[in-house]
Amino acid sequence: MSETHVDVLIVGAGISGIDVAYRIRERCPELDVTIVEARDRLGGTWDLFRYPGVRSDSDIYTLSFPFRPWQGERSIVDGDELLAYVEDTARQFKIDEHIVYGTRVLAADWSSGTARWTVTAERAGETVTYVTRFLVGCTGYYDYENPHDPGFAGTEDFAGTIVHPQFWPAGLDYAGKRVAVIGSGATAVTVVPAMAGDAAHVTMVQRTPSYVLAQPRVDAIARTLKRFLPLGTAHRIARGKNTAIQWALFQACRRFPDGMRALLRKGAVAEVGDAGIVDRHFRPPYNPWEQRMCIAPDGDLYRSVRAGDASVVTGHIDRFVPEGLRMADGDVVEADIVVTATGLRIKLLGGVAVTLDGTPVDVSQSCTYHGALLSGLPNFAVCIGYINLSWTVRADVTARLVARVLRRLLDTGNDVVVPVVPADLGPTGPFMDMQSGYLARAADIMPRAGRHYPWAFRQNVFLDVWATNRTSLEDGLHWTRVRREAQV
Repeated sequence: MSETHVDVLIVGAGISGIDVAYRIRERCPELDVTIVEARDRLGGTWDLFRYPGVRSDSDIYTLSFPFRPWQGERSIVDGDELLAYVEDTARQFKIDEHIVYGTRVLAADWSSGTARWTVTAERAGETVTYVTRFLVGCTGYYDYENPHDPGFAGTEDFAGTIVHPQFWPAGLDYAGKRVAVIGSGATAVTVVPAMAGDAAHVTMVQRTPSYVLAQPRVDAIARTLKRFLPLGTAHRIARGKNTAIQWALFQACRRFPDGMRALLRKGAVAEVGDAGIVDRHFRPPYNPWEQRMCIAPDGDLYRSVRAGDASVVTGHIDRFVPEGLRMADGDVVEADIVVTATGLRIKLLGGVAVTLDGTPVDVSQSCTYHGALLSGLPNFAVCIGYINLSWTVRADVTARLVARVLRRLLDTGNDVVVPVVPADLGPTGPFMDMQSGYLARAADIMPRAGRHYPWAFRQNVFLDVWATNRTSLEDGLHWTRVRREAQV
């Protein structure tokens, strides 16, 4: 079996993989970087999802790369625009030349004797092997093959079509048809208004309401800045402004939940025009930002409800019936098409089986070092974005930390770096700690986070960035060399 030797192997060619590759090549140009991607195209999530209306759920100024300004007009952008932006970025910085497609990583084993990872992958039905000094997981945390399935009864009885947004069929004709969308998260909030324009009627069927925040599709301040300032400067200001606004919104929701609940209700009533509809269907039983808040560009979901093109049913689904969905109260939501926007399933590290000298590793027993490295795993990093802010804001912080760690390995002549948890770490919790269903279901398989840096991951951009960028790489990290003759 042939082996390909590389300095750094990145798994995943989505936003995170492109960002990490850029930062490593920026700071460590002498290193050979390879990205392996299971799919046949880069873009990750933005290449996977093809459902109607698919778009960014954060503003593009914070979701885009800080090193490549967004040049478009809109702040909330469609999925194809975002995918094209990621592709163009990879092409501009020649990162696309380092991507190997159709390569699914199956396992990674660390050898203490050689200080190398041996990575086993599959390509075109054949096994391929990479040997690398440093391994970075940029696979996100979604299971691309298996979305969450609540196990509704009676699906075989339904006379219409059932589709899941994660596997949207090409050419699905819903014009003039009755559509029921199960769910109240970001996907449902996107799909409902997108389908409402052509469908006979769209009904959003939700067990529990979500907070939906109407946000302008065009950032007027960013547009003005780009008229009078160089593009890069305008982008940085817009990015900083929006990051601060999102942080302030999250902090206000956490610190003043009652006041924010009332403010959000007031905004929803103004958009829908009916306080009764808001109180029945847009007033969650939990506090704002205890679960991820949904964005409605220009209030499109509210507008669809107000116009009568869409409606909301809140309650428990009893089962599918031939004509649609029967609710627990006996009412039937009639539908020709049912979209099961029921949530995603967590798959950490893309399902890669990780071993140390042949011994399996349980990452739930690891603690994250600044949310990027995992205790006990040598020369290994993961890139996970924020839950309460744009993914890329955190991904870029992680990417720069990884590049800094690699730079130190090169400059000091060390071969191995591994986070070591102190004996007095104290209480820990899941490093992605929020009540959203898909996160709560996976809490027991997640790595842990402590209460104090460098072991904390607070979902607070200002504290996290301050702590990560200024951390001493002596604090919590153990650096060693191996015998040169033992290395491959």
